[in-house]
Amino acid sequence: MHYVRGLLKAQGRKSIRNLAALFGDEVSEQNLHHFISGSTWDWVPIRRALAQHLTGVTPPQAWVVRPMIIPKSGQHSVGVDKRFVPALGQVLNAQRAIGVWAASEEASVPINWRLHLPNAWLKDDLRRSRVSIPEGVHAEDLSECVVRARAEIATDWELPGLPTVFDTCEADPVTIFGRLAARGAPLLVRIGCDQRLAVTDTVLPASGGKLLSAFQIMSQVKDMRRPVIWRRPDAEPAQRTYLAAAVDVALPSESAPTGAGDGLRLLGVGEENRPWPTSVWLTNMTTVSPASLVRLSRLPDMVDRDFEEISDRVGIRDFTGRSFGGWHRHVTLASAAHAVVALADRAG
Repeated sequence: MHYVRGLLKAQGRKSIRNLAALFGDEVSEQNLHHFISGSTWDWVPIRRALAQHLTGVTPPQAWVVRPMIIPKSGQHSVGVDKRFVPALGQVLNAQRAIGVWAASEEASVPINWRLHLPNAWLKDDLRRSRVSIPEGVHAEDLSECVVRARAEIATDWELPGLPTVFDTCEADPVTIFGRLAARGAPLLVRIGCDQRLAVTDTVLPASGGKLLSAFQIMSQVKDMRRPVIWRRPDAEPAQRTYLAAAVDVALPSESAPTGAGDGLRLLGVGEENRPWPTSVWLTNMTTVSPASLVRLSRLPDMVDRDFEEISDRVGIRDFTGRSFGGWHRHVTLASAAHAVVALADRAG
Protein backbone atom coordinates (compact mmCIF):
# COMPACT_ATOMS: atom_id res chain seq x y z
CA MET A 1 0.00 0.00 0.00
CA HIS A 2 1.45 3.34 -1.09
CA TYR A 3 0.34 5.26 1.98
CA VAL A 4 2.00 2.89 4.47
CA ARG A 5 5.13 2.67 2.30
CA GLY A 6 5.26 6.45 2.28
CA LEU A 7 4.97 6.64 6.06
CA LEU A 8 7.87 4.22 6.35
CA LYS A 9 10.15 5.78 3.75
CA ALA A 10 9.40 9.50 3.34
CA GLN A 11 11.79 11.88 5.07
CA GLY A 12 10.57 14.68 7.32
CA ARG A 13 6.92 15.47 7.92
CA LYS A 14 4.60 12.78 6.60
CA SER A 15 2.17 15.09 4.81
CA ILE A 16 0.20 13.72 1.88
CA ARG A 17 2.23 15.95 -0.43
CA ASN A 18 5.53 14.53 0.83
CA LEU A 19 4.23 10.98 0.63
CA ALA A 20 3.06 11.45 -2.97
CA ALA A 21 6.39 13.05 -3.96
CA LEU A 22 8.14 9.85 -2.90
CA PHE A 23 6.41 7.90 -5.70
CA GLY A 24 6.64 10.41 -8.56
CA ASP A 25 4.16 9.58 -11.34
CA GLU A 26 3.21 6.28 -9.71
CA VAL A 27 0.59 7.92 -7.48
CA SER A 28 -0.73 11.48 -7.32
CA GLU A 29 -1.25 13.71 -4.30
CA GLN A 30 -4.92 13.95 -5.25
CA ASN A 31 -5.33 10.17 -5.22
CA LEU A 32 -3.67 9.85 -1.82
CA HIS A 33 -5.79 12.67 -0.43
CA HIS A 34 -8.98 11.01 -1.68
CA PHE A 35 -7.87 7.64 -0.29
CA ILE A 36 -7.50 9.11 3.20
CA SER A 37 -9.94 12.00 3.44
CA GLY A 38 -12.48 11.50 0.67
CA SER A 39 -13.14 7.76 0.65
CA THR A 40 -15.47 5.75 2.84
CA TRP A 41 -13.43 2.69 3.85
CA ASP A 42 -13.92 1.63 7.44
CA TRP A 43 -10.82 1.76 9.65
CA VAL A 44 -12.20 -0.57 12.35
CA PRO A 45 -11.60 -3.87 10.47
CA ILE A 46 -8.01 -2.78 9.77
CA ARG A 47 -7.41 -2.11 13.46
CA ARG A 48 -9.01 -5.38 14.46
CA ALA A 49 -6.92 -7.35 11.96
CA LEU A 50 -3.76 -5.61 13.19
CA ALA A 51 -4.58 -6.45 16.82
CA GLN A 52 -5.32 -10.09 16.01
CA HIS A 53 -2.09 -10.41 14.04
CA LEU A 54 -0.05 -8.97 16.87
CA THR A 55 -1.52 -11.33 19.45
CA GLY A 56 -0.36 -14.20 17.23
CA VAL A 57 3.20 -13.08 16.50
CA THR A 58 4.14 -11.14 19.65
CA PRO A 59 1.58 -11.84 22.38
CA PRO A 60 0.98 -8.73 24.51
CA GLN A 61 1.04 -8.80 28.29
CA ALA A 62 -1.48 -5.98 28.66
CA TRP A 63 -3.52 -3.32 26.92
CA VAL A 64 -1.94 0.01 27.82
CA VAL A 65 -4.06 3.16 27.52
CA ARG A 66 -2.10 6.30 26.62
CA PRO A 67 -3.16 9.84 25.64
CA MET A 68 -1.69 11.53 22.56
CA ILE A 69 -1.41 15.30 22.20
CA ILE A 70 -1.14 16.67 18.64
CA PRO A 71 -0.09 20.36 18.56
CA LYS A 72 -1.72 22.39 15.79
CA SER A 73 -1.13 25.92 14.52
CA GLY A 74 -4.64 26.51 13.13
CA GLN A 75 -8.24 26.16 14.30
CA HIS A 76 -9.77 24.03 11.54
CA SER A 77 -8.50 20.47 12.17
CA VAL A 78 -11.20 18.31 13.73
CA GLY A 79 -11.26 18.54 17.53
CA VAL A 80 -8.50 21.14 17.84
CA ASP A 81 -8.84 23.35 20.90
CA LYS A 82 -6.77 25.23 23.46
CA ARG A 83 -6.19 22.88 26.37
CA PHE A 84 -3.95 22.58 29.39
CA VAL A 85 -1.59 19.62 29.14
CA PRO A 86 -0.57 18.53 32.67
CA ALA A 87 2.41 16.50 31.45
CA LEU A 88 3.86 19.64 29.83
CA GLY A 89 2.54 22.17 32.33
CA GLN A 90 1.29 24.50 29.59
CA VAL A 91 -1.67 25.39 27.42
CA LEU A 92 -1.46 24.14 23.82
CA ASN A 93 -3.57 24.53 20.72
CA ALA A 94 -3.94 20.85 20.00
CA GLN A 95 -5.96 17.75 19.27
CA ARG A 96 -6.17 15.11 21.98
CA ALA A 97 -6.66 11.42 21.38
CA ILE A 98 -6.65 8.24 23.44
CA GLY A 99 -4.69 5.25 22.18
CA VAL A 100 -4.91 1.61 23.27
CA TRP A 101 -1.65 -0.29 22.84
CA ALA A 102 -0.84 -3.98 22.70
CA ALA A 103 2.18 -3.94 24.99
CA SER A 104 4.82 -6.34 26.18
CA GLU A 105 8.42 -6.04 27.35
CA GLU A 106 9.49 -6.88 23.78
CA ALA A 107 7.26 -4.61 21.68
CA SER A 108 4.30 -2.23 21.90
CA VAL A 109 1.98 -1.21 19.06
CA PRO A 110 -1.12 1.04 19.03
CA ILE A 111 -4.24 -0.87 17.98
CA ASN A 112 -7.10 1.55 18.62
CA TRP A 113 -7.67 5.30 18.74
CA ARG A 114 -10.42 7.60 19.92
CA LEU A 115 -10.37 11.33 19.21
CA HIS A 116 -11.58 13.45 22.12
CA LEU A 117 -13.94 16.12 20.77
CA PRO A 118 -14.72 19.24 22.83
CA ASN A 119 -18.34 20.38 23.11
CA ALA A 120 -17.52 23.45 21.01
CA TRP A 121 -17.11 21.12 18.05
CA LEU A 122 -20.06 18.87 18.74
CA LYS A 123 -22.61 21.62 19.39
CA ASP A 124 -21.71 23.64 16.29
CA ASP A 125 -23.53 22.15 13.29
CA LEU A 126 -21.43 24.10 10.79
CA ARG A 127 -18.12 22.95 12.30
CA ARG A 128 -19.38 19.36 12.45
CA SER A 129 -20.39 19.49 8.82
CA ARG A 130 -17.10 20.95 7.62
CA VAL A 131 -15.07 18.10 9.12
CA SER A 132 -17.72 15.38 8.63
CA ILE A 133 -18.21 14.37 12.26
CA PRO A 134 -20.78 11.51 12.14
CA GLU A 135 -24.19 12.04 13.70
CA GLY A 136 -23.64 9.24 16.19
CA VAL A 137 -20.64 10.96 17.81
CA HIS A 138 -21.72 12.65 21.04
CA ALA A 139 -20.07 14.63 23.82
CA GLU A 140 -18.00 12.72 26.37
CA ASP A 141 -15.54 13.71 29.06
CA LEU A 142 -11.97 12.49 28.89
CA SER A 143 -12.63 9.65 31.33
CA GLU A 144 -15.46 8.35 29.17
CA CYS A 145 -13.23 8.69 26.10
CA VAL A 146 -10.66 6.44 27.79
CA VAL A 147 -13.29 3.88 28.78
CA ARG A 148 -14.82 3.71 25.30
CA ALA A 149 -11.46 3.44 23.57
CA ARG A 150 -10.71 0.38 25.70
CA ALA A 151 -14.23 -1.02 25.52
CA GLU A 152 -14.27 -0.90 21.73
CA ILE A 153 -11.60 -3.58 21.43
CA ALA A 154 -13.46 -5.83 23.87
CA THR A 155 -16.72 -5.84 21.90
CA ASP A 156 -16.13 -8.17 18.96
CA TRP A 157 -12.40 -8.15 18.28
CA GLU A 158 -11.83 -11.65 19.73
CA LEU A 159 -8.77 -10.57 21.72
CA PRO A 160 -7.39 -12.06 24.95
CA GLY A 161 -8.83 -10.74 28.21
CA LEU A 162 -5.56 -9.13 29.29
CA PRO A 163 -5.07 -6.56 32.05
CA THR A 164 -5.61 -2.92 31.17
CA VAL A 165 -2.86 -0.61 32.45
CA PHE A 166 -3.51 3.12 32.70
CA ASP A 167 -0.94 5.70 33.82
CA THR A 168 -1.77 9.35 33.19
CA CYS A 169 -2.68 12.48 35.13
CA GLU A 170 -5.03 13.81 32.45
CA ALA A 171 -8.22 12.00 33.53
CA ASP A 172 -9.84 10.87 36.78
CA PRO A 173 -8.31 7.45 37.51
CA VAL A 174 -10.97 6.38 40.03
CA THR A 175 -13.79 7.10 37.59
CA ILE A 176 -11.98 5.20 34.86
CA PHE A 177 -11.27 2.34 37.25
CA GLY A 178 -14.92 2.07 38.22
CA ARG A 179 -16.28 2.20 34.70
CA LEU A 180 -13.87 -0.41 33.38
CA ALA A 181 -14.18 -2.65 36.44
CA ALA A 182 -17.95 -2.67 35.92
CA ARG A 183 -17.24 -4.18 32.50
CA GLY A 184 -15.25 -7.00 34.08
CA ALA A 185 -11.80 -5.82 32.99
CA PRO A 186 -8.70 -6.73 35.03
CA LEU A 187 -7.09 -3.38 35.84
CA LEU A 188 -3.93 -1.71 37.05
CA VAL A 189 -4.45 2.05 37.31
CA ARG A 190 -2.04 4.61 38.69
CA ILE A 191 -3.64 6.89 41.28
CA GLY A 192 -2.54 9.94 43.21
CA CYS A 193 -0.82 9.60 46.57
CA ASP A 194 -3.61 11.70 48.08
CA GLN A 195 -6.36 9.26 47.07
CA ARG A 196 -8.27 8.22 50.22
CA LEU A 197 -8.83 4.51 50.75
CA ALA A 198 -10.04 2.17 53.48
CA VAL A 199 -7.56 -0.54 54.48
CA THR A 200 -9.18 -3.98 54.64
CA ASP A 201 -5.96 -5.97 54.96
CA THR A 202 -5.34 -7.83 58.22
CA VAL A 203 -1.67 -6.79 58.07
CA LEU A 204 -2.84 -3.39 59.30
CA PRO A 205 -5.54 -4.29 61.84
CA ALA A 206 -5.07 -1.02 63.72
CA SER A 207 -6.49 0.98 60.82
CA GLY A 208 -9.99 -0.35 61.54
CA GLY A 209 -11.37 0.72 58.17
CA LYS A 210 -10.31 4.31 58.72
CA LEU A 211 -9.83 6.30 55.54
CA LEU A 212 -6.19 7.04 54.84
CA SER A 213 -4.36 8.51 51.87
CA ALA A 214 -2.49 6.09 49.62
CA PHE A 215 0.72 7.71 50.81
CA GLN A 216 -0.15 7.14 54.47
CA ILE A 217 -0.97 3.50 53.79
CA MET A 218 2.27 2.89 51.96
CA SER A 219 4.23 4.63 54.71
CA GLN A 220 2.81 2.13 57.20
CA VAL A 221 3.89 -0.89 55.13
CA LYS A 222 7.36 0.38 54.27
CA ASP A 223 8.95 -2.53 56.12
CA MET A 224 6.96 -4.98 53.98
CA ARG A 225 8.69 -3.93 50.76
CA ARG A 226 10.27 -6.66 48.68
CA PRO A 227 12.71 -6.31 45.76
CA VAL A 228 11.52 -6.96 42.21
CA ILE A 229 14.10 -7.38 39.45
CA TRP A 230 13.08 -6.07 36.04
CA ARG A 231 15.20 -6.87 33.02
CA ARG A 232 15.08 -4.60 30.00
CA PRO A 233 17.75 -5.64 27.46
CA ASP A 234 17.23 -2.56 25.28
CA ALA A 235 18.18 -0.07 27.99
CA GLU A 236 21.00 0.83 30.33
CA PRO A 237 21.24 -0.56 32.89
CA ALA A 238 19.73 -3.75 31.49
CA GLN A 239 18.55 -4.80 34.94
CA ARG A 240 16.83 -2.60 37.52
CA THR A 241 15.61 -3.38 41.01
CA TYR A 242 12.31 -1.99 42.22
CA LEU A 243 10.70 -2.25 45.63
CA ALA A 244 7.08 -3.30 46.03
CA ALA A 245 4.44 -3.65 48.73
CA ALA A 246 0.74 -4.46 48.37
CA VAL A 247 -2.22 -3.99 50.74
CA ASP A 248 -5.90 -4.93 50.42
CA VAL A 249 -8.09 -1.82 50.32
CA ALA A 250 -11.52 -0.50 49.40
CA LEU A 251 -12.65 2.77 47.91
CA PRO A 252 -14.69 5.07 50.15
CA SER A 253 -18.35 4.15 49.77
CA GLU A 254 -19.33 7.69 48.79
CA SER A 255 -16.83 7.83 45.93
CA ALA A 256 -16.78 4.19 44.80
CA PRO A 257 -18.25 3.88 41.31
CA THR A 258 -20.68 1.03 40.69
CA GLY A 259 -18.72 -2.16 40.22
CA ALA A 260 -15.56 -1.00 42.01
CA GLY A 261 -15.49 -0.75 45.76
CA ASP A 262 -14.29 -3.75 47.73
CA GLY A 263 -11.85 -6.48 46.71
CA LEU A 264 -9.10 -4.15 45.62
CA ARG A 265 -5.38 -3.95 46.23
CA LEU A 266 -3.07 -0.97 46.56
CA LEU A 267 0.39 -1.44 45.09
CA GLY A 268 3.31 0.77 46.04
CA VAL A 269 6.34 0.85 43.76
CA GLY A 270 9.66 2.41 44.66
CA GLU A 271 13.25 2.64 43.57
CA GLU A 272 16.39 2.34 45.63
CA ASN A 273 17.76 5.63 46.96
CA ARG A 274 14.53 7.47 46.17
CA PRO A 275 11.66 8.52 48.48
CA TRP A 276 9.06 5.82 49.04
CA PRO A 277 6.81 5.31 47.15
CA THR A 278 7.57 6.68 43.69
CA SER A 279 4.14 5.59 42.42
CA VAL A 280 0.95 3.97 43.73
CA TRP A 281 -1.45 1.80 41.76
CA LEU A 282 -4.95 0.44 42.31
CA THR A 283 -5.83 -3.01 41.00
CA ASN A 284 -8.63 -5.55 41.11
CA MET A 285 -6.17 -8.37 40.35
CA THR A 286 -5.84 -9.41 43.99
CA THR A 287 -4.42 -12.86 43.24
CA VAL A 288 -1.58 -11.56 41.06
CA SER A 289 1.79 -11.29 42.80
CA PRO A 290 3.24 -7.83 43.54
CA ALA A 291 6.26 -8.72 41.38
CA SER A 292 4.01 -9.39 38.36
CA LEU A 293 2.08 -6.19 39.01
CA VAL A 294 5.30 -4.18 39.12
CA ARG A 295 6.31 -5.58 35.74
CA LEU A 296 2.93 -4.60 34.33
CA SER A 297 3.37 -1.10 35.76
CA ARG A 298 6.56 -0.69 33.69
CA LEU A 299 4.76 -1.25 30.38
CA PRO A 300 3.61 2.40 30.00
CA ASP A 301 7.31 3.33 29.96
CA MET A 302 7.80 0.92 27.05
CA VAL A 303 4.85 2.49 25.24
CA ASP A 304 6.27 6.00 25.79
CA ARG A 305 9.59 4.86 24.37
CA ASP A 306 8.04 3.26 21.30
CA PHE A 307 5.80 6.26 20.72
CA GLU A 308 8.82 8.56 20.59
CA GLU A 309 11.10 6.21 18.65
CA ILE A 310 8.61 4.69 16.20
CA SER A 311 5.16 6.34 16.13
CA ASP A 312 6.49 9.85 15.73
CA ARG A 313 9.00 8.60 13.19
CA VAL A 314 6.26 7.17 10.97
CA GLY A 315 4.23 10.37 11.31
CA ILE A 316 1.33 9.37 13.52
CA ARG A 317 0.83 13.06 14.47
CA ASP A 318 1.50 14.42 10.96
CA PHE A 319 -1.96 14.33 9.41
CA THR A 320 -2.53 17.72 7.75
CA GLY A 321 -6.15 17.20 6.73
CA ARG A 322 -9.15 18.39 8.69
CA SER A 323 -11.78 15.65 8.55
CA PHE A 324 -12.82 13.19 11.25
CA GLY A 325 -12.61 10.18 8.92
CA GLY A 326 -9.31 11.32 7.42
CA TRP A 327 -7.75 11.59 10.86
CA HIS A 328 -8.88 8.06 11.80
CA ARG A 329 -7.68 6.54 8.53
CA HIS A 330 -4.30 8.23 8.89
CA VAL A 331 -3.65 7.08 12.47
CA THR A 332 -4.83 3.57 11.56
CA LEU A 333 -2.30 3.26 8.74
CA ALA A 334 0.38 4.95 10.85
CA SER A 335 -0.30 2.27 13.49
CA ALA A 336 0.23 -0.39 10.83
CA ALA A 337 3.51 1.30 9.83
CA HIS A 338 4.51 1.37 13.51
CA ALA A 339 3.84 -2.40 13.67
CA VAL A 340 6.07 -3.01 10.65
CA VAL A 341 8.97 -1.21 12.33
CA ALA A 342 8.38 -2.72 15.79
CA LEU A 343 8.19 -6.29 14.48
CA ALA A 344 11.25 -5.78 12.27
CA ASP A 345 13.22 -4.45 15.25
CA ARG A 346 12.12 -7.44 17.30
CA ALA A 347 13.12 -9.89 14.57
CA GLY A 348 16.47 -8.16 14.04
